[in-house]
Amino acid sequence: MTREAVERIDQQGIAAWDGHDVDGFVGLFADDFTWTDLTLPEPMRTTEQARQYMQGWFTAFPDMRVTQTYRVVGDDAVAAELEFTGTNSGPMLMGDAEVPPTGKSVVGRGAYFAQVNQDGQIVRFSSHPDIAGLMMQLGINP
Repeated sequence: MTREAVERIDQQGIAAWDGHDVDGFVGLFADDFTWTDLTLPEPMRTTEQARQYMQGWFTAFPDMRVTQTYRVVGDDAVAAELEFTGTNSGPMLMGDAEVPPTGKSVVGRGAYFAQVNQDGQIVRFSSHPDIAGLMMQLGINP
């Protein structure tokens, strides 16, 4: 795997998130991937889990736009910060509770790390959304 190939895979992933292309993003993963996220108690290991997670974001923020603000690329991995904008016009799942839409616009931030195998597929993904900052902007108290 080359840095250019890792960068290309990362660009495809960002384009899929920005375009709300769930299948395009999930299609970048190897069959035996692990996706950890700070908001979830257990890692995701199936494409159905990954689809549900992504669709949850797109339901809560149907106008979500994603921009990468910083990236470091290695021979088989990438780490990046991102920013998203959107209006919370759909329900949001938080744990076992569904939070009604607030109608508020936000600027969300987060970071992620991805490891890519020799076949050009993501085998390990770790996402770190700034949920506390998001909740403050939405006026949601824990």
